[in-house]
Amino acid sequence: MLDLTPDRSSLEPIEIASRDEITALQLQRLKWSLNHAYSNVPYYKASFDAAGAHPDDIKSLSDLAKFPFTVKQDLRDNYPFGMFAVPREQVARIHASSGTTGKPTVVGYTQKDVDTWATVVARSMRASGTKPGDMVHVAYGYGLFTGGLGAHYGAEKLGCTVVPVSGGMTARQITLINDFKPTTIMVTPSYALSLLDACREQGIDPRETSLQVGIFGAEPWTNAMREEIEQAFDMHAVDIYGLSEVMGPGVANECVETKDGPTIWEDHFYPEIINPETGEPVSDGEIGELVFTSLTKEAFPIIRYRTRDLSRLLPGTARSMRRMEKITGRSDDMIILRGVNVFPTQIEEQLMKVEALAPHFQIELTKGNRMDEMTVHVEAAGDLSDDAQVGAAHDLAKRIKDVVGVTAQINVRGAGEVARSEGKAVRVVDNRPKT
Repeated sequence: MLDLTPDRSSLEPIEIASRDEITALQLQRLKWSLNHAYSNVPYYKASFDAAGAHPDDIKSLSDLAKFPFTVKQDLRDNYPFGMFAVPREQVARIHASSGTTGKPTVVGYTQKDVDTWATVVARSMRASGTKPGDMVHVAYGYGLFTGGLGAHYGAEKLGCTVVPVSGGMTARQITLINDFKPTTIMVTPSYALSLLDACREQGIDPRETSLQVGIFGAEPWTNAMREEIEQAFDMHAVDIYGLSEVMGPGVANECVETKDGPTIWEDHFYPEIINPETGEPVSDGEIGELVFTSLTKEAFPIIRYRTRDLSRLLPGTARSMRRMEKITGRSDDMIILRGVNVFPTQIEEQLMKVEALAPHFQIELTKGNRMDEMTVHVEAAGDLSDDAQVGAAHDLAKRIKDVVGVTAQINVRGAGEVARSEGKAVRVVDNRPKT
């Protein structure tokens, strides 16, 4: 692989500033963000007041712990625009979650927010080894999902040529990569493996493609998968992190020269790690739940947002800003399957609509042919013929695909054959390799 370490002179000064300079800027921006949220979002005013916290109380970064958390349900409760801190007419862009568990979470951006987002994604891409003038193949989905447009605007900001392919049509993706010869691809890591298989099916040596950098996000992936992708394509594979509630992709990104966990762009996002049980902050280096506060967002400030992602904060290496360890799991029961967020309650909701099946189920996650797969083990409601079992399984699989957006294998068992637990049910059994 080529040495794609960016020239030091191409970095923004804040990327290599001293820690004192970074924390001074964070404190200044934190005071503004808290005041902005308190003054313009009724939810935050009520929440702060109920906790006995006021933006004027912020004298140091540690004082942020006095303020209450924000969780996803708070965003749903204020659907659609209740969390916006500017008049709707000043909102230049709206993104939203799929809403498959109820009301979607809606996020907004002023034009300045869109520019900030493009800036942090461009910074992320430069950290990955992408350079101005490179061609970037964007295979993240476009639309309300933040991935495609976030990557697109960042690539344009960096001065790249963008190929906005979006997802799907795998054979066409390979054709375009061969014909257009992009040097960077932005895509989920699991879909990169699908592209790898497609190359081999078409008799194409993936190591002979033009790709030099893969920027992978939207789902957890292991260092073992990184090694496989890098060896197969002879390209660098780096991790980009983000979530729509905080901004979208570009909250943090690995540096190609170290690949030791995403560097958090701390001039725009203030990270904390908390004990997920107590909510108390833990020291850098300890594993806990990742929490983010926005420092510069105008339309949709987010204060102490609980991501549910488990990680830890580490000192900076290639940059002065701190790193986060690759996500090790979730503090709730959400599943990320090929970039789609899935909750067991969504599966249960669809199961309850199939009269031939009992309401007992367990989700098994495996990795088959290198792709994450989901099997839902269910029980027949009474004695069913083989044909009836096949019909019930097909019905449930279709409902899950249509409503939740993922493909699931359905295994219909007899009464009492799905595992049960004392107390809280074990709804998810993750048998995917851990390394």
